[in-house]
Amino acid sequence: FFFSYQEVVSEESEEESNGVNLMEFSDEILLHILSYVPCTDLVLNVRRTCRKLATLCLDKSLTHTVLLQKDYKVNKDKVKQLMRDIGKEIYQLNMAGCYWLPSSTIDHVTRCKNLVKLNLSGCHVTSLRLSKMLSTLQHLRSLAIDVNPGFDASQLSSECKATLSRVSELKQTLYTPSYGVVPCCTSLEKLLLYFEILDRSREGFMLSGQLMVGESNVPHYQNLRIFYARLAPGYVNQEVVRLYLAVLSDRTPENLHAFLISAPGSFAETGATKNLLDSMARNVRLDALQLPKAWINGSGLLQHLKFNNPFYFSFSRCTLSGGHLIQRVINGGKDLKSLTSLNLSGCVHCLAPESLFRKAEDDIDSSILESLVVSCCNLRHLNLSAAHHHSSESIGNHLCQLLSRLKHLLSLALPVCSITDVAANVEKPPTTPNLVPQTFGKKVRIGIQTYPRNLGDQTNQKIESSVFWALMGSLRFLETLEIIGSSFSSAMPRNEPAIRNSLPPCVRAQSVGDSEVAAISQLTYLQSLTLAQLPNILTGSGLISIGLQCQHLRTLSLANLGMMGKVVYMSALMDMLKHCKCLRDLRLEQPYFCAGAQFFQALSHCSSLQRLCIVSRSGTLQSDAVMSFMANCLEVIMCHMFMGESLTVCKNLQQSIVRSFQAERPALNVVIFPLLHEDLTEVIRDVPMRHLDEITLFKSRVAEEPPNLWW
Repeated sequence: FFFSYQEVVSEESEEESNGVNLMEFSDEILLHILSYVPCTDLVLNVRRTCRKLATLCLDKSLTHTVLLQKDYKVNKDKVKQLMRDIGKEIYQLNMAGCYWLPSSTIDHVTRCKNLVKLNLSGCHVTSLRLSKMLSTLQHLRSLAIDVNPGFDASQLSSECKATLSRVSELKQTLYTPSYGVVPCCTSLEKLLLYFEILDRSREGFMLSGQLMVGESNVPHYQNLRIFYARLAPGYVNQEVVRLYLAVLSDRTPENLHAFLISAPGSFAETGATKNLLDSMARNVRLDALQLPKAWINGSGLLQHLKFNNPFYFSFSRCTLSGGHLIQRVINGGKDLKSLTSLNLSGCVHCLAPESLFRKAEDDIDSSILESLVVSCCNLRHLNLSAAHHHSSESIGNHLCQLLSRLKHLLSLALPVCSITDVAANVEKPPTTPNLVPQTFGKKVRIGIQTYPRNLGDQTNQKIESSVFWALMGSLRFLETLEIIGSSFSSAMPRNEPAIRNSLPPCVRAQSVGDSEVAAISQLTYLQSLTLAQLPNILTGSGLISIGLQCQHLRTLSLANLGMMGKVVYMSALMDMLKHCKCLRDLRLEQPYFCAGAQFFQALSHCSSLQRLCIVSRSGTLQSDAVMSFMANCLEVIMCHMFMGESLTVCKNLQQSIVRSFQAERPALNVVIFPLLHEDLTEVIRDVPMRHLDEITLFKSRVAEEPPNLWW
């Protein structure tokens, strides 16, 4: 909600003549309206318009919690003035991801004497500045910071350490091997650790995961209730997290009720971690659990762990069978109404009774899924992606039909092959385009029959009778949907060179295309949509339906739709974008994508767009079109393009954008670079973590973390 603050007073007489006067609304209504306005605008602009708004804008309900984490227009001067005006009234301050603010901005936080919660993740904070700031925040109980190379805990003052000793919640992102401020936090109840340490320095030297002598045995976990660790790829991250876990293995906190470790790839179990898990099995009852796959696979751990009222489980990439899932986790199908979030991504056998002699492509056992649905009837977040979940021909037992019973779902991730109608696959052979290899080889000229481009014609094709159409119709309040090919992998993985070849889609997925995409348009409240590796997209007509019907859509990610040698859905995408007035984040990954004048002209209709990422092998761009787009879309603060253009073209365009728009957009982050260039990983490491984690890197985000893990 936005209005012209400067014209409020001058327009009062006109409003009165029309019978409507904003100032005649009750204070409660006005406070609700003002709660949608960024705090910086309230304090620095709105309250200067009239006396009534001057009073309301300083109401405690509006100044108690200040959120700057995605206020991309805020700068150092605005923060300084904000802290001067209402610093003493702020109890919770979130500046997460404000990477563009200079480190000196943190000095003004010292005015917030009553702060209880402070989030500085992604901000530039040195040891000395952190010490000075925390020394004045005696009421602080919750803190989030980054630990960068050069951090020195010995520079923290005694007053700072006294504040840290009272902190009960700590979120720490590590970019260098260190305990950070954990040793000073003697009252910790919640500890969140994000390990983003690279294996090599910028100079190419191998880094060690060993911490400084004297820093071991110092974490204090006796009061710990929640332990969470998320590791980026790399052996150094694994070495450092083991040091954090070493103290836990000696003595497991009695009140521990959530233990979560998210680790990609192979993270081997050691004697210390085995002792930790054995101790947990004996002494604690958990409400949330996530472990590396190597710690679960082939062990009887789940049989011995005890659960209280679990709200989150993640068995991502584990070889856990459906039989074990039902027997050991869901207690033989007993009531598990407390579970609200379940991540089974990459758990290829989780819907089969056993995994010993089963192929990943075999049909699922619908009775296992039915037990899951009945027992966990209050699920709000469910991730079944990165696996082949093929339904049998049994009537009424299709995966989509069973999932339609979960009426509380807010986010859902499914593999493409799981939504296809079994009968449709049996009755009709693949269409001609599906016979074209999904590779980057020589283009094959084929004939494509004409397909309807509007929802009405698609309806005449009886797509409403499909199981996926029925599923979408039953999940009316779904906000996040991901449909991702089971063999899809992004062309731009983390810390590695770009992938040049992709695996072909699952055979069962060959019939999934425009009609299934059109079915998604039934989701009126959809806010985030991811579609990847849908091979039978012929025109993209379903995208137009989504643009027209899903007016709350804020995040859109499309990858490898239709034939790989041509962007067959470009026309439909441009028509769709003209209707996406609320779209803020757009990510496109498609070979041979042409980011030209027509595309950017259509994209300019997305007046709320803030972040754009395009990943395209052999893709092209028009520099003039990009510059014109940036000039027209004033809200855009992130432009990432990894294409097939030369390094010179990319560098020149990047410099032009920064030179033309950086001054008026302080948060502007521009990366334009050849996708297959050998230095891509070096460029990626400089991207702010907020953008890298939320949009630039492709991944499934449904049930990735427990809900409300942090604020």
